[in-house]
Amino acid sequence: METEHDMMESLSARDARRIALTAQGFGKASAVTPSRRKLLDLVERLGVIQIDSVNVVSRAHYMPLYSRLGAYPRELLEDLAWGRKPQVFEYWAHEASLLPHERQPLFRWRMADARSGVGVWGNVARFLQDHKHLVESALAQIRQRGPLAASELDIGSKGEGGWWGWSDAKRAVECLFWAGEVMATTRRRSFERVYALPEAVLPSAILSRPTPSRRDAHRELVRLSAEAMGVATARDLRDYYRLGLSDSKSAIEELVEAGDLTPVRVEGWKDMAYLTKELAKPAVAKACTLLSPFDNAIWFRERTERLFGVRIVLEIYTPAPKRVYGYYVLPFLEGDAITARVDLKADRKASVLVVQASHLEALATRHTVERLAVELRGFAAWLGLAAVRVENRGAMAAALSVRLAGSF
Repeated sequence: METEHDMMESLSARDARRIALTAQGFGKASAVTPSRRKLLDLVERLGVIQIDSVNVVSRAHYMPLYSRLGAYPRELLEDLAWGRKPQVFEYWAHEASLLPHERQPLFRWRMADARSGVGVWGNVARFLQDHKHLVESALAQIRQRGPLAASELDIGSKGEGGWWGWSDAKRAVECLFWAGEVMATTRRRSFERVYALPEAVLPSAILSRPTPSRRDAHRELVRLSAEAMGVATARDLRDYYRLGLSDSKSAIEELVEAGDLTPVRVEGWKDMAYLTKELAKPAVAKACTLLSPFDNAIWFRERTERLFGVRIVLEIYTPAPKRVYGYYVLPFLEGDAITARVDLKADRKASVLVVQASHLEALATRHTVERLAVELRGFAAWLGLAAVRVENRGAMAAALSVRLAGSF
């Protein structure tokens, strides 16, 4: 007798990979310079863009848009997030992240958790409670003086260890930020946040929206995660917005019952996956781009290994002698496969993109070196660098150096 499990739809590993890449917006780059609207559309599609301060090549939040749209003016993203009429805001979603304004109500439960000290937010709630005078003073200064960085607040002591060596002022505004009492209105050149009251950052139409119940917010966040990934396991869906086990489990069950998610089996995947409702079978993937190590498509390393058969490890915090691939390694996505990875560094003083190490992967093609060379030239130009230099480390170094010989 045929069981429900036997009747479940099945996907090949390649189809799952192509569905995931299509959902993530790959293969859409064109010769036309992307507009502000195009960037916003992609941010809305991805739902969240991770922020990271490491600037050895490019700050992480600029990269996912480049990887999908090609060379775009980076000022467009800055304008979306921190311009005169922003449409994107900062909050803790995956990690520190940029999100469309419309998503703010979906995270009010997390802000409430921070105020109450639920789960990982215990330190935040304790600081808010135990240092009320500092917190109230920080709020009062921002209210009276307008947007301020932590370094501009006249409160407490300077950093003396604990909480990453933060000063009292930094701890106060970060706790207020996590609790949703202040927001980031811009970033300084040093990447320092400047804080303002929510009404100075978000439109009144967003602030006045009703707050969804925790259950409704989680269901919507899981649905958005599924749309952004195309096909995903329960762990994948939880990780996208860093949701709790019980909340996400209930949300998945409700979405399956409603027909928004379809349980499927994927070749080679141990756990059941869920397919987004009415997602068409994708065409052959046409991506040919470098990926930030913080890109949505690969940030959950367990999923990356399942999808691409490649283990991606961030070695920034690994002692140099123990690194296998390098300090800041970007995988190269060619078609629907990761075919190479390169350790890059932007030498801005010399105007050179340095390929400190270059490695081929098992699924490399006869075109990989040539295509990667073209991508590195374009990437360097987007970064405002005049040349690419390949250092002799990694099995691909010699061939890549030949391909990149000569000037731009």
